[in-house]
Amino acid sequence: MNIQRAKEIVDSGELANISFNGQRIYIQHVDEKNKTARIYPLDDPEDEKDVPIDQLIEN
Repeated sequence: MNIQRAKEIVDSGELANISFNGQRIYIQHVDEKNKTARIYPLDDPEDEKDVPIDQLIEN
């Protein structure tokens, strides 16, 4: 995924079909400078982490 698309998803608040390591996730925040996104799995909102945006996959 690219940074612009990740930002669009965050700004829209939509629950897009995004995955990280095969797990559906929600994007909370995009850090353009570091090219990372703050995410959490849909089935475990407590498991927040920062990951490289280029490892996110839109299905």
